[in-house]
Amino acid sequence: MHVRIRSIRFLSAAVAALGAAATLSACGNADDAPGATPAPSGTAVAGVQVMRDQALHEALPEAIKKSGTVRVATDVPYAPFEMFVKEGESRLTGLDYDLGQALGAKLGVKFAFTPQKFDGIIPAIQAGKYDVAMSAITDTKERQQVVDFVDYSQSGSGLLVADGNPAKIATLDDLCGHPVGVQAATNQVDLLKAHQARCTELGKQAIDIQTFPKDSDAQLALRAGKVVADVLTKPAAGWTAKTAENGSAFDSVEDPAAQGGYKASPNGIAVSKKQPELTDAIHKALQQLIDDGTLTKICDKYGVASIAVKEATKNAGAQ
Repeated sequence: MHVRIRSIRFLSAAVAALGAAATLSACGNADDAPGATPAPSGTAVAGVQVMRDQALHEALPEAIKKSGTVRVATDVPYAPFEMFVKEGESRLTGLDYDLGQALGAKLGVKFAFTPQKFDGIIPAIQAGKYDVAMSAITDTKERQQVVDFVDYSQSGSGLLVADGNPAKIATLDDLCGHPVGVQAATNQVDLLKAHQARCTELGKQAIDIQTFPKDSDAQLALRAGKVVADVLTKPAAGWTAKTAENGSAFDSVEDPAAQGGYKASPNGIAVSKKQPELTDAIHKALQQLIDDGTLTKICDKYGVASIAVKEATKNAGAQ
């Protein structure tokens, strides 16, 4: 993918500033009287009150229970996964950030996010600087050698079309014979080139692939009607459709045969291999957030409900 979903990293168009982040309530006090079960306390995330699970809290590593904090590395900005609430300020928002707050509430600890350059994230986990990373990281076999993953989404390439979808684009096949915009030197270019043979099989003309230096340039071409679609990452397509001109500029195509996007791969929370108890606790907490619909609501907040997994997995990447 074009993506830092994230084997090859290309940033999408400039991030639109968001409104103030939702106020988070306290996660409760784990140090109640001996033998007593702490009273449930929750955190509001994406309109859901996420409640603490005491059994999962007790299963955390002792050092994390003592500190009350899971140290999280993230590379900001990368919309819609991690963004600054306001340019020039340090407050964070985004899909990964919200998921971190929900997991923290479920586990009864704070997920404390710290910006870290992407290429240094996994080495920093190995060095013990962070416990986990939440940064739209592709779960791959290579990375599994040094960290463990708890997978929360499946995402690939998506199709952005003009508002109302005037060319009636529903699948990749519908791009055959049309001009299509895409950022140069991305996995999306490879996707379109590989699809040319399918156009021939269908007896259609080839896709007129028009490359641009930046995805924002492809979006301008789409606005001007010079292309019928812009091919970019599925999360970026959903976020752009949701936010550009308050949702009135573009639509994101939802292909039932590729709900997470074309050539989708799992994205996961990277966890230090030195902390298997933390991996297990996050895995179980994530499954609870899937079962009660919280994960889907978080993804939907950022226009990408379709990338949410139906079951929490560990180290599912096959690359």
